[in-house]
Amino acid sequence: MLVALPCTQRRKQSTSNKPKSNEPLPEIFRRALRQGLSFRPIFGAFRGRNLRELFRQSPEELVVALVLLCGCTAVCAYVVYSYFNYFQSEQFTRFPPDIAKSLRRAIYYTNYAPDPKLAHKYYKLALEQCKGAGLDPFSDEVIGVRIQLAAWLEGIGKFQNSIEVLEALLRDCKGWVELMEKSVAEGLIDNSGRLKAAEMPQSTARTEADESSADEGQPENLWAKRTRVLGKSVGISVKLGELYADEHVLQGDSAGVHLVWAVETVLKELQRRRVDGVKEDEGEWMSPEEIGGALEALGNHYESKSQHYLATPLYLEAISLSPQSSCHTAVLMNNLAISLAQQPISSPINTQLAVGSDESSQTASQAPSRAMLLASARSWALQALNTSEKVTGEDRTEECDEACAVAMCNLGDIAAMSGDMAEAKRRFSESLRLSEKLAFQPGIAQAKDGLKRTEAVLPLKT
Repeated sequence: MLVALPCTQRRKQSTSNKPKSNEPLPEIFRRALRQGLSFRPIFGAFRGRNLRELFRQSPEELVVALVLLCGCTAVCAYVVYSYFNYFQSEQFTRFPPDIAKSLRRAIYYTNYAPDPKLAHKYYKLALEQCKGAGLDPFSDEVIGVRIQLAAWLEGIGKFQNSIEVLEALLRDCKGWVELMEKSVAEGLIDNSGRLKAAEMPQSTARTEADESSADEGQPENLWAKRTRVLGKSVGISVKLGELYADEHVLQGDSAGVHLVWAVETVLKELQRRRVDGVKEDEGEWMSPEEIGGALEALGNHYESKSQHYLATPLYLEAISLSPQSSCHTAVLMNNLAISLAQQPISSPINTQLAVGSDESSQTASQAPSRAMLLASARSWALQALNTSEKVTGEDRTEECDEACAVAMCNLGDIAAMSGDMAEAKRRFSESLRLSEKLAFQPGIAQAKDGLKRTEAVLPLKT
């Protein structure tokens, strides 16, 4: 007998309205998530047994995949290294965050994605932010930004704009040094490089008190700041001399003014320190190499104007300040040799000495003869050749090889001036072989020109 059961429906409460955040994920989802984020399958594929199987199945695809993987890894490593080594380097982190951000963008649009408009925008913004943040306009950081702006303008061919930036910076530096020296003359600054409390404005006194209590240590006094700013001024003036002498500008007189000022400033500061002594915490003056660089720049200027009698003593002094185991010393010796070889017997200095007392006439009569000048020039050219050959190890650069080729050419020119054409031809031939080996185009051109001159004279003598 069949009995009909009543059909009953049970309603269960839905759990869709419960907040999911209060309920842990099911175990299956957590297991799937762990497997998805695990690198074990990737590393397992590169085990020895799996690699052998993959290589047997498709060797070409495996090699390509490995190369691509290594390439991607190297690119990622380089990007991370560049970011932390460059964009997070001290040159940016020493600035406040907003200024550092503008400088990073300026450098990015300078070196990585060149865009003159955007680069100029962010350089200008960075300088405005430095001013707004109250940074010292004569600190190394702010001066460095202005110098970087000038270098960028020079790099994109805006030589006149670069000159304007450096001229403004030089005026500011000179103005601060003059104001500081005036304060010293008026007795407002003591020997320790501090403003005297009696004449010190209240705002300045408060600033110095804040600096004294700073955690960064002893603040820079005014004498130390003067040394730093004056040294920067000399370097900027030398750079301006080079820019004015550039073939894109060709303002020789302006170049000479800046170079003469730089050398005079260097020598005056050396003399002041010898007479007055070094002030407290004043620091050392420019290094011998930096002083020699200023002398060399002025010597090159006089050499370009054929004023060899003025260039010679500058080159000689620069050599005495340059390290003997340096390739650049050989370059200076070459410059001195060719300057002596081209120096006239009766220079304007000798002419002035000839007019006057008997002592001056006797000095003028002892002026070197042409043979003496050529002998001295040959001696310096040989020293340049020996110096360029002796430099070894990390100190040796391409400048040594090029100086060697130039010294051979100079010896050829000096021999030709002395009338020894056979020696001249030998030296020019040696220089040509070396220059061709180095792919040194100026040396090749000079050696070929010298050989043409000697070959034109030798048949006449024979």
